Amino acid sequence: MRTRLLCLSLGLLVTACTNVGEQSDDLTASLVEGSPRAMATLAMLNDPATDAAVLVGAKLTKPTAAAVIAHRDGADGVARTGDDDPFDTVKELDAVKGVGTATMKRLGDLAEANGYLDAEERKADAVVFSPQPFDESHTAEIAALIGKATHSIDIAMYSYSDARVQTALGEAVKRGVKVRFLFDTGNDDRKLTGTALASSKSGKLESLGVDVRWVNKIMHHKFMLVDGARDDLDAANTATLVTGSANWSSGAATIYDENTLFLTAYPKLNLEFQREFDLMWNHSSDVAANPAIVSEEATTTITDEDIPVFPGMEVFFTSSNFKILSNGTTFSSVGTNHVADQLVLAIRGAKKRIHIASGHMRLRSVADALEQKHAEDPSVDIKVYLDGQEYISASADDAQNADQDACVAAAKTESQTRACLDKDHLYSLDVHKSGVELRYKYYAYRWDASYAAQMHNKVMIVDDELWTGSFNLSDNAEHNTFENMMHFRGPEFRGLVDQYDATFAKLWKQGDGKLDPLRQQIDTASTIPIVFDGMSLSWEEVRDLKSLIAAECPAVNSAAYRDNAPAHKTCSK
Repeated sequence: MRTRLLCLSLGLLVTACTNVGEQSDDLTASLVEGSPRAMATLAMLNDPATDAAVLVGAKLTKPTAAAVIAHRDGADGVARTGDDDPFDTVKELDAVKGVGTATMKRLGDLAEANGYLDAEERKADAVVFSPQPFDESHTAEIAALIGKATHSIDIAMYSYSDARVQTALGEAVKRGVKVRFLFDTGNDDRKLTGTALASSKSGKLESLGVDVRWVNKIMHHKFMLVDGARDDLDAANTATLVTGSANWSSGAATIYDENTLFLTAYPKLNLEFQREFDLMWNHSSDVAANPAIVSEEATTTITDEDIPVFPGMEVFFTSSNFKILSNGTTFSSVGTNHVADQLVLAIRGAKKRIHIASGHMRLRSVADALEQKHAEDPSVDIKVYLDGQEYISASADDAQNADQDACVAAAKTESQTRACLDKDHLYSLDVHKSGVELRYKYYAYRWDASYAAQMHNKVMIVDDELWTGSFNLSDNAEHNTFENMMHFRGPEFRGLVDQYDATFAKLWKQGDGKLDPLRQQIDTASTIPIVFDGMSLSWEEVRDLKSLIAAECPAVNSAAYRDNAPAHKTCSK
């Protein structure tokens, strides 16, 4: 809806009479339809963060403020649900009872004061979609960015193995840049001693002067802040944030389907990610591979009041689902679903499209929301594209459903029920059976990390809004890992959303025309491939292809093939 504001014709002058409750007849000067000020005002009103209290604070009367929000939120009075009626034009706003010339001016002033007008003049930075040639990949860009750092680098990373990045980090330390690294692998490396610790990934980083620490939950973030607000809040105005789905590895750079965003001078995101990093860092434990390194905490403390209102962007962290125990270094789940709840709200409010590209579909609430949305409104274009590891046969699906039902039936507490749902339950077949269009990136009879060309994105496009980050669609991601999911919307990010949806369209047709030649090769060749080029296939196409391979190569299901998948990429008849 919000992106449609850009399509409004320029030059139409819209206003309202000054008398409360009257509608504008002469359309004399208040907001110019399609102008940046008008678009900013509508974007502000369509932002769920804008409520009646915000409008009353801008000196609207309580009845007028309530009427404006009631129009936007629809009959149920809840934002981001199916009956929402966002403001598309100034004329539509003008028709709300109580809105007059003075109200229009106050709303325009409020939008400008809160940064919505500035957003019309900014553009999001680059996004790198993997796979790319090595020298054009996200890791190449990251190494170059590290080379420009002057004060600090804060990194939270699940997996890292890129030599260029390591070299760049070492050079940054030599320049006097402070580098902190929250590393999931550090949790294993810290158990080593002597030369084994020194030669580990964490040990090598610490030998360069990089301070490496670990947390007790899975560190699944993939973000970096360059010259951020760790020692100066004003640095958030110029800092660069790098984040997305991609780890820092050659696979993520040149093989997997990924996305990595580079965002500069967005103080809201920079401050929120800095606060997230500092929360984890302040309650982490030291790898201690280099005794000469003294761990430092940030000298700033970021509060809600420090984070500016910014139109069109939000970020949600799974850290909101954790509490910190008294020992100061243990995060424990409280059972909430901070990120999933937001995704479900977005799905419920979709009006024209939901496009999901995800490595997993193991989050029951999201699967249920997709099924319900399709049942309630089949006109919404729902497409779900998953990694091949999410495929499950009908018999295996029956078995896992029976196991989960038994687990939930036996559970006596909420935490026990959550544990049943946190198990890796695959919901793709349920979603497919509901009638939702669902495909898999399928590239191997048997999934194995050693050769998997993964669909590793974590992207959801709802109407003209983008959700992207590190968050896997799984209950485990909510309760056992540190994750992020960003939300972009509005005119400023229209181009970014378009880039993501164009990439989704390519993924949806990935490997078109390759299935029939592969089937013919399996039928006729003496050596048949068990690992092959990735293709976008339906559940039925995967099922039939697996059946064909098993028929032509009965050994594929033997213990030898199952236990040593990397050694069995082909089968001789």
